[in-house]
Amino acid sequence: MAFSKIERRLKIKKSIRGKISGTSEKPRMSVFRSNKQISVQLVDDVNGKTILSASSLEKEIAAQKVTKTEQAAKVGALIAEKAKGAGIDTVVFDRNGFLYHGRVKQLADSAREAGLKF
Repeated sequence: MAFSKIERRLKIKKSIRGKISGTSEKPRMSVFRSNKQISVQLVDDVNGKTILSASSLEKEIAAQKVTKTEQAAKVGALIAEKAKGAGIDTVVFDRNGFLYHGRVKQLADSAREAGLKF
């Protein structure tokens, strides 16, 4: 049986989500990548709430004409900055079924450089 790309990603996502979850002290950092944008949220799975979010659609990032990889780096730095402001320094990384490569890797690396631990 052949899976489409989306079905394959959802199958991987389901497997990953069975193994990891976030708390209010150590939230899950969930990344979503579309063809044009990238977004990330810090999720508390115990209470079912999104604590913080950042996206490439935010004014300070969207106003700049940069490549999608550079956009992902800026989003990673932004979420780390917001998390530090909220008193969060460690997270559980959730790549959401996407390969840890390219924009997803760039976002993670820039969040680490900005001070998040995962």
